[in-house]
Amino acid sequence: MHSIPKRLNTLQFAIVMVSAFMATAWAQAPTFTQLHSFDGTDGQSSYAGLIQTANGDFFGTTQLGGAHGLGTVFQITPTGTLATLYSFCSQGDCTDGYYPETPLTRATGGDFYGTTSRGGTIDSTDCTRGCGTVFKITPTAKLTTLYSFSCSSNLGCSDGGYPRAALIQATDGDFYGTTAGGDVGNAGTIFKITANSTLSTLYSFNFAAKGAETPVAPLIQGTDADFYGTTVVGGTHNLGTVFSLSVGLGPFVETQVRSGKVGAAVKILGSNLSGATTGYVEVTTPSVTLQSNSSFSVEP
Repeated sequence: MHSIPKRLNTLQFAIVMVSAFMATAWAQAPTFTQLHSFDGTDGQSSYAGLIQTANGDFFGTTQLGGAHGLGTVFQITPTGTLATLYSFCSQGDCTDGYYPETPLTRATGGDFYGTTSRGGTIDSTDCTRGCGTVFKITPTAKLTTLYSFSCSSNLGCSDGGYPRAALIQATDGDFYGTTAGGDVGNAGTIFKITANSTLSTLYSFNFAAKGAETPVAPLIQGTDADFYGTTVVGGTHNLGTVFSLSVGLGPFVETQVRSGKVGAAVKILGSNLSGATTGYVEVTTPSVTLQSNSSFSVEP
């Protein structure tokens, strides 16, 4: 006599659970909002991701469009108000570069750094349209071309050409990146550039040697201080590679969150921390260096 009520209770429980799940799913349904539609005059064809600054605004690039049709740097608010900060090829012969294809990198000082895959000062018959640039742009839209690449094929030049990956700022404060072509092997380079525009080629990929070639993705710096990246082709099977490059920088630890409320837990990422037990987190302000009131623990 009690079997039917039990089934009913089970069914009622199931209905309640399904209803609760549906209500939760409905409450969390994704909402897509188009914030801005480029019309050409303010940009066209954005291949790069955005970066967000402390005030909540986003900064990015478009490969085409703008005042000269050859790319822009823009700023957009979370509500969709867009401002074009710079239109490339604003200088004669496009010495300021054009075709920016990569995200911007915000330096510790607040300025943005990026690359264009074409344009720049032409000082080689190998680059009739320019082999790309490294640039800096301030939040107030002042752009400075830091370097113009001059090499696209095997002519003995050593600086590479056609950068197609975002820069990263390493622990030494300098910027590191790659070019997809150029240099003696015509297969790309890894380079370092300082904030005052001194560029050094750290490694040259070589097509003829059947090694790794054509890096188009950004580097990352591991907590062991080495740089890691990938190439599109090359390697044993000519299907691409993963590589590392050591330049002698020291290891470091990295917080997994860049901001948080007072009292929030902070995760620390590091290499070779075995044997370490505790440490402190320091925050530097313009007037003083603050140290956490308690140390973090290294967990197995």
